[in-house]
Amino acid sequence: MPARLAIVLLACVLPVRALAQPVRIGSKQFTESVILGEIARLAARDAGVQAVHERELGGTRILWKALQQGDIDAYPEYTGTLTQELLHGVAADADIATLRARLKPLGIGITDSLGFDNTYAIGMRQDEATRLGIRRISDLRAHPSLRFGFSNEFMDRGDGWPGLRRAYALPQTKVSGLDHALSYRAVASGAVDAIDLYSTDAEIPYYHLRTLIDDQHYFPRYQAVFLYRLALERDEPAFVAALRHLADRIYEQAMRAMNAAVKLDGRRDSVVAADFLGTRIEAGRRGLWQRLRQRSVEHVELVAISLGLALALAIPLGIVAARRRRLGQLVIAATGVLQTVPSLAMFVFMIPLLGIGTWPAVAALFLYSLLPIVRNTHAGLVGIAPELMESAAALGLPQRVRLRRIELPLAMRSILAGIKTAAVINVGTATLAALIGAGGYGQPILTGIRLDSIPLILEGAIPAAVLALLVQGLFELVERWLTPRGLRLQPRQ
Repeated sequence: MPARLAIVLLACVLPVRALAQPVRIGSKQFTESVILGEIARLAARDAGVQAVHERELGGTRILWKALQQGDIDAYPEYTGTLTQELLHGVAADADIATLRARLKPLGIGITDSLGFDNTYAIGMRQDEATRLGIRRISDLRAHPSLRFGFSNEFMDRGDGWPGLRRAYALPQTKVSGLDHALSYRAVASGAVDAIDLYSTDAEIPYYHLRTLIDDQHYFPRYQAVFLYRLALERDEPAFVAALRHLADRIYEQAMRAMNAAVKLDGRRDSVVAADFLGTRIEAGRRGLWQRLRQRSVEHVELVAISLGLALALAIPLGIVAARRRRLGQLVIAATGVLQTVPSLAMFVFMIPLLGIGTWPAVAALFLYSLLPIVRNTHAGLVGIAPELMESAAALGLPQRVRLRRIELPLAMRSILAGIKTAAVINVGTATLAALIGAGGYGQPILTGIRLDSIPLILEGAIPAAVLALLVQGLFELVERWLTPRGLRLQPRQ
């Protein structure tokens, strides 16, 4: 009876809690998307809707999947990205009404255009383009030795470099993938000759770049819009109304000015968004130590939870691998394969399974922790001198007792070395967790890269390095404490 009562109470409470959850607005990893996310959040607040902004979650695919899975409720997007990258069988010049009809069966709504078009473009330094006589993209064909530096997303998009190369028959082979925020510095320094641009980027005039004419009309229109879950029209109609009210209010000049205020003048994106809306900004910005404390808690949680879960599985796997040699080879090979998966790819792979946030990051870090612990547990156990094992067997000790009282203590130094290695690796790898909304020290690093701010990058990089050193020192103390006195290395007299 009490169990049934608990189930009934949960059934009543959970819908109420779900309704009480704030609307979650996502944004991509570039300044304009973050500003638009803040504009949406403040517009929702002024409409009486509680909303949170999940900043810089990653690229297009991450945001799209998060919206489809319900991990976020809305995010700013562009019509050209929808027609070329996300929806199949849609004409490049499809209007918003057509897109709205295609998105509806997916449970996704779309606002009208916000008022500006942020198309892709190709840019070069003004002096270099003048010297070479390049004004149009087709002029690039005459200069096959030019070096291109395109954003990583542009390198793989259907409307990016592969299609551009085919449309213009471009012969260039020196093409590198770069973070979009860093590409401007690369072209300004002469490290590359041409980069991809967003037409509203504030850096175009700042770095004296020439936007090449798209004489083949390859790039479609990229009207800025908001995508949102259609369920919000029922659950949060005031939020949807606030998004729709932003349509046709943000013009290209205004967007470029907001981008410049954040990226070049160093103003906070929330302040710039509030100024545009003519509203107030929340008082009491968190100071450095408050931000550091929050990021430290987030980062330590990611490392501690993933490492704890890995310990519960990896040590038993290492024991099995030591006891059964053939099975052990398969176990070590399987964990080794996991270690070869690029860390960013591993985080992205977790999104369809666990969404975004802490738990997919924990799952990825857990998988990365397995190999060092399994391998060192196996090595420590198989490295025990055979005569010691024979003596333990001669005493008639049960296998479990031998494992607990003799084998594991003798292998402890090797096991702890594996745990220490996994922990230190996790501290560094966890900085990538910010890409999927898990926070930690990676958040200021990503923001610093986006804003070209060395202090912000150091705000995340220095604490991460200090935490790695602290973790290493902690495990060395634990190793000394757990290692039997007779097995410790004694200093020479």
